[in-house]
Amino acid sequence: MGDKMHKRQCFINLITIVFLFAAQSYAGKDDLRLEVLPLPIASRASLTDNTSRAYITADPNWYTWCPSVILGDDGKYHMLHSRWARKTTFSGWLLFSEVAHAVAHRPEGPYRYAETVLSGRGKFAWNAITAHNPKITRFDGKYYLYHCSTYGETNETKLLEIAKTGGKHPLWNPIRNNQRTGVAVADSLSGPWRVSDKPVVEPAGPITRITVNPAVCRGPDGTYFMIVKGDKPGDTRFIRNQAIATARTPAGPFTIQPKPVIDYLDTEDVSMWYDQKRARFYAVFHAHTFIGMVTSDDGYTWSKAAQFQLTVKRVLFDDGSIVPVDNMERPFVLTDDHGQPQWLFVAVKKGDRSYNLAMALRVGGDPDEHEGVQR
Repeated sequence: MGDKMHKRQCFINLITIVFLFAAQSYAGKDDLRLEVLPLPIASRASLTDNTSRAYITADPNWYTWCPSVILGDDGKYHMLHSRWARKTTFSGWLLFSEVAHAVAHRPEGPYRYAETVLSGRGKFAWNAITAHNPKITRFDGKYYLYHCSTYGETNETKLLEIAKTGGKHPLWNPIRNNQRTGVAVADSLSGPWRVSDKPVVEPAGPITRITVNPAVCRGPDGTYFMIVKGDKPGDTRFIRNQAIATARTPAGPFTIQPKPVIDYLDTEDVSMWYDQKRARFYAVFHAHTFIGMVTSDDGYTWSKAAQFQLTVKRVLFDDGSIVPVDNMERPFVLTDDHGQPQWLFVAVKKGDRSYNLAMALRVGGDPDEHEGVQR
């Protein structure tokens, strides 16, 4: 009897060793492969009538941008996104954007407007003008809505003049360079939202002038990591860098670290998450012609993911038709509770219309099969 027990225990110990070895060899492995699935052809009409359907959020009176989605306690999906009146022109994002709250019963929508939760706060504030680039997340029972704002001229007539002139207006660059990232905190997605009295991160190290496009997630050791965009120091061209910043609490302040996340390509609009299965951080970004992906095993040192190109700049429907777009930006990845990607949301612009798109993701497969492919 004792000999049998001894053999059984040895077998259990062997299985345990094999399991632990396999887990250790797998932990941190970058084998994430994502396939972006086509949209149903039934949703394509939204691109012409500018109204919301499942998979495409649009509004005839507003530019729609910056989708960020979370599953609420009510079992519904909540999109916090940017919008600004069409009368202000597309350049009005810098001056007139507000953060809207829309709700749907399914991740693909259709999303229906519920309320405006953030806008410019007026004179003498870091966020006097605009509320843009929202990213919604939840930590320890509280909701954190990261966003960027700016300050400067507050006269609405003057702001409209600046918007219609765009980057050539003499006041554009000062207002643009005053952009900073802050956070609004609430116990419920219904609010009330308590907005930070000052920015939570300032330009330093790999970025200069601005801190925008925030994306935040919590690492396994409890550190809060933020990827934030700024201008590339010492470069006379219009090149944007991505920096990593850390904090002890989700409300900050965040301290920018020395190593850039991306400084080899002009990029923006990061969405970031921690993949518990692979024990790795991932982030997607917008480049000029594609949506790409980078990764890190510690949150500090980042490199190109094995699948560096997630999708090219186009919209594919399930009947095989393709719609080219002028812009595909602001990618946001919705994951499950274990950090497994489920949906890719993007903002697209075609002509003078803009839309937020929800595209289902399929995990798995060969990297060469999916690189740059949207099936």
